[in-house]
Amino acid sequence: MSAGKDKLGILAGGGPLPGRLARRCLETGRPVFIVAFTGQTEPSSVEGVPHLWTRMGSVGPTLERLHAEGVTELCMIGPVHRPTIRELLPDLRGARMAARIGLGARGDDGLLRGLGEALADEGFRLVGAHDLMEELLAKPGLLTRRAPTDADRADIDRGLLVARAVGAVDVGQGAVVQQGVVLAVEAAEGTDAMLERAGALLRAAGGGVLVKARKPQQDTRLDMPTIGVVTVERAAAAGLAGIAVEADGALIEDAAAVAEAADRLDLFVVCLEPGR
Repeated sequence: MSAGKDKLGILAGGGPLPGRLARRCLETGRPVFIVAFTGQTEPSSVEGVPHLWTRMGSVGPTLERLHAEGVTELCMIGPVHRPTIRELLPDLRGARMAARIGLGARGDDGLLRGLGEALADEGFRLVGAHDLMEELLAKPGLLTRRAPTDADRADIDRGLLVARAVGAVDVGQGAVVQQGVVLAVEAAEGTDAMLERAGALLRAAGGGVLVKARKPQQDTRLDMPTIGVVTVERAAAAGLAGIAVEADGALIEDAAAVAEAADRLDLFVVCLEPGR
């Protein structure tokens, strides 16, 4: 990341990435401000960084604070779980934005693109997490000692077809396949719950792969498939043989830590060539 003069606003979801991005800004001399959401953002992400705690539905005061802080660029980073009704209850400005986006008629990608358009109309430039921290972007190749077998690779190919199909209709970004059988596809429940559901259906014969793929129409500034150590642990708990993601189409929270966890749990993690 270059030490640009533009002040970066971080719309912080959960996990470690918002805090890592904020620290990167401080290390490179870039001014930064975090919007932390109650019930979503980890408190450690905002330590030592200018920030605002707010709920997701408090749109007006949040936008006013971002403008007052001189923020010109925004980055949405970190997973966001489904908020409670109280967290999501919009203020007047939020209600107007929701009406414009059409919250009842879109999947996650449609909602995010609508939100991105609304933020752009407010004068903010949107930037992807992978543009600010290039090391997060999955690179082609095998990360682990264990490699996928021919049967695993067949399941990966089928998983890619399924994940891309559900992504094309803005449903989810992942699928679990074992011996050609689709055990689960990701929807509103998210990856962790999908893995738990797939684990209950896993056959005793072994194998099974989690495949995560970018939606064909996805704006990667706003969202990308992401895996981390927790993903590896959940996949192992489900009894799977490994994980496959698309190189240049997914984020890995900490590639070294993911590889160490996968080796410890005897899973493979492979990043597939782009366009496969």
